[in-house]
Amino acid sequence: MNALTAALKEELNVEMVSVFGLQIPESVVVSWGIMVFLVLGSILLTRNLRVDHITRRQAILETVVTLINDFFVGLLGENGKRYVPYLMSVALYIACSNLIGVFGIKPPTKDLNVTAALALMSIVLIEYSGIHARGGKGFLKSLAAPTPIMTPMNILEIAIRPTSLCMRLFGNVLGAFVIMELIKLVVPVFVPAVFSLYFDLFDGLIQTYVFVFLTSLFMKESLGDEE
Repeated sequence: MNALTAALKEELNVEMVSVFGLQIPESVVVSWGIMVFLVLGSILLTRNLRVDHITRRQAILETVVTLINDFFVGLLGENGKRYVPYLMSVALYIACSNLIGVFGIKPPTKDLNVTAALALMSIVLIEYSGIHARGGKGFLKSLAAPTPIMTPMNILEIAIRPTSLCMRLFGNVLGAFVIMELIKLVVPVFVPAVFSLYFDLFDGLIQTYVFVFLTSLFMKESLGDEE
């Protein structure tokens, strides 16, 4: 158990990287790399798009984008279409962050500061969507629904949501690491490699889905019945 404790402390430790003389958290530097990868990837994938006689690459790209767009629009409704690009961007970032562990790089989502920032950005957009859909008065009125006595509870719910999103993502990613370390202690040969593949690939994608799905549900609640 001492080995597990030491490994967990090392995993939770946020290392600093020197960039042009500045000490920057490793998670931030890795995030920059992910952003560069996503930007370059999007530029390369969207080059030479056509209206007629499209290439196989364009057909696959359009199919994937359409499926993801339809998924979010199905959750949010027509009034939520304006927020789909944000949700897709967050999904791509979290997916890349979780999958980057396959290459031996520490995922940024293992840094509590990163997951907290993602949660805060999402909750700000969630509340903004409610204000935009209902108007200022309508949003304030919703805080007193169904009765004024529920106002403190409704405000508390708004405050709890970012914590829920943050700790769910951080806890699940960290939990996968703890399970892997325990497996290595019990069965040090072959089996850890199989489970590592599962946690680095499938579990990382599942956590991405859970984060954006919950964000979409919270946003749908905030939008209310406006259709």
